[in-house]
Amino acid sequence: MTAINLNLEPLVEELSHEQFYRLCMANKDVVMERSSAGKLIIMPPVGGESGRQEANYIIDLGIWNRQTGLGEVFSSSTVFNLPNGGDRSPDAAWVKLERWNGLTPEQQTKFPPICPDFVIELRSESDRLKPLQEKMQEYLDSGLQLGWLINPQGQTVEIYRPGQAVEVMKFPAAVSGEDVLPGFVLEVKNY
Repeated sequence: MTAINLNLEPLVEELSHEQFYRLCMANKDVVMERSSAGKLIIMPPVGGESGRQEANYIIDLGIWNRQTGLGEVFSSSTVFNLPNGGDRSPDAAWVKLERWNGLTPEQQTKFPPICPDFVIELRSESDRLKPLQEKMQEYLDSGLQLGWLINPQGQTVEIYRPGQAVEVMKFPAAVSGEDVLPGFVLEVKNY
């Protein structure tokens, strides 16, 4: 099952961040995102293998973060209200502590109006690659510093950095957090 894109143009010209938030709160059993182009995306659930891999990536990121205390880690249930207009949920995300602490308590409680500094997107069996690549570009356009699109089906990891071409690595054993996540190394093949 792939994501479903709904065109809401017949009902509203553009769905605002606040309207999207209210729509999500009124439909808590439906996982939704909104692209920067304004398309409403209903996300399918992931299978066991993708969920297991995603959880392990979050655990590794969380352990590193607890050791360094440099930021905050978020799961795929978190929707970020991106500066470019989208409302997106990466599979794993990290925000520098000073940026997170710069938000008000209300902003931290709702969909945070901030782009993560780092994201991981894991392509599940139900995901098409092109929409995930477009999503990664939305993060970059909103201020992302480093992003990994892990594609087990294609045996690749795409690395996204601002102002640079996407680097595609043939399924490496590990990837580095570089200067964004100093000392963090994710062992991709172990999961």
